[in-house]
Amino acid sequence: MRKYLVVLDDSRECLNAMRFAALRAARTNGQVQILSIVSPEEFQGWAGVADLMRAEARERIEAHFEVFAKWMRDRQGINPELVIREGEPVEEILSQITDDPEIGILVLGAGTDGNNPGPLVSQLTRNSGNLPIPITIVPGELSRDRLEAISKG
Repeated sequence: MRKYLVVLDDSRECLNAMRFAALRAARTNGQVQILSIVSPEEFQGWAGVADLMRAEARERIEAHFEVFAKWMRDRQGINPELVIREGEPVEEILSQITDDPEIGILVLGAGTDGNNPGPLVSQLTRNSGNLPIPITIVPGELSRDRLEAISKG
């Protein structure tokens, strides 16, 4: 079964990437894997404090994930999988793609800030010729109706 890998973060464009991945997975009998990446710098300090901060970050990620997961289950019949990794975003995305051979497409949301599509889109498209899977970049300004119409094909 083909999985659509989508990155969960606090960006506005993440919403369209999630929607697109769920719509395409529903229409192609696929799955959605949601990857959240935590920067190791967030946990520097004493070991006990770092462990507490990791637990709090995980709770925050799981709550954020559950909002998307509920919509995917209720509206699209998709039960997404959550993966949380710690490290540098591009490195962790590439590692996840390598670790899970069922991932067939990486779905990213493009930023809406002028000429800047966002750091992940910029970094990953720069090296897209060497990636083992295609990338789908979903414009952050795309309307929900247009997104639904496009994802049917």
